[in-house]
Amino acid sequence: MSLRLSVIVPAFNESSVIEQTLLKVQSFGPYEIIVSDGGSNDETRAIVKKMDIKMVAAPKGRAAQMNAAAEVAAGDVLWFLHADSIVELNGYKKMVQTMSSGEFIGGAFSLDIASSKRSLKLISTVATLRSKYLGVTYGDQGIFVQKAVFSRIQGYKNLPICEDMDFFQRLRKEGKIAILDEKASTSARRWLSEGIIFATLRNWLIASLFIIGFPPKVLSRWYLAIR
Repeated sequence: MSLRLSVIVPAFNESSVIEQTLLKVQSFGPYEIIVSDGGSNDETRAIVKKMDIKMVAAPKGRAAQMNAAAEVAAGDVLWFLHADSIVELNGYKKMVQTMSSGEFIGGAFSLDIASSKRSLKLISTVATLRSKYLGVTYGDQGIFVQKAVFSRIQGYKNLPICEDMDFFQRLRKEGKIAILDEKASTSARRWLSEGIIFATLRNWLIASLFIIGFPPKVLSRWYLAIR
């Protein structure tokens, strides 16, 4: 039996990017796509409805939104894809092949920040190496996981920030994970809006403080929503 893959896209006011992402994912022919909306007040929900894609409502916050969608997902594997991220067909096929082998319980893609700027290419490379060798993985790398394992570790903790890092650290303790060479390309809008140096140093500081136990509620105040 072929792998049943549930694609979960958390969204909040993502009307500028979500249609492009969903069209790309639809072209792959996954078992299902579920958009988990956190109360958007722009055209996000209208776009999803127009595309006849399943949508669930959840309290705002990526952890709560992803957990809500995972609860109703019927796939064997859950793929959490940010609304501003794109994976090409070769990457999708490699993910399906990897998870069909039975060797891995989950994983993520290498990171590519969608920009020709050399500084952002360097940041992408560092992030990927950090994932491969330190296990520090972000949600914009398109995390995927067996649904049974996701349920066993009780999904994402309801944290206001770093829920992805926390989840992946717990996932690594459950079995073998894969960081694919194929890339998830994520929007550069945050770096370009806030400034590359500021955004990068702020992200590294938040990740470091989270790892040593700093309260996520305080850290989240340093990470404003950019749309």
